[in-house]
Amino acid sequence: MDFDDSKPIYLQIVDFFYENILVKRWQEDERIPSVREIAVMVEVNPNTAIRAFTYLQEQEVIYNKRGIGYFVSENGYNKVLDIKRKEFMEELLPDIFKKMGLLDIKFEEVKDSFNQYLNNIDHENK
Repeated sequence: MDFDDSKPIYLQIVDFFYENILVKRWQEDERIPSVREIAVMVEVNPNTAIRAFTYLQEQEVIYNKRGIGYFVSENGYNKVLDIKRKEFMEELLPDIFKKMGLLDIKFEEVKDSFNQYLNNIDHENK
């Protein structure tokens, strides 16, 4: 995994979990890779992986069944969806709006591009 220096590694591992949950690679109440497996997979120290697991447990995205492993929480998908939507609205969107203003890009242009993107994805999935 390639890490970005602008964000702590454990939070980038958290984002890796979020993505796997959002694309439904890891389903609710399904066992996920262990701390050791994640550490090997993303090439980090197990302590860094433990920090990501602890963070995800605090967010109630995953839970631990003692002696069995970690699982995606029953409502894990919706929790991740809420977390990532809030992050998008509060952190990414303001910067996008600023750039749109600087470049004199109108909302309708973005809407048209978005609709074209959806059409392309729809055609790829057929």
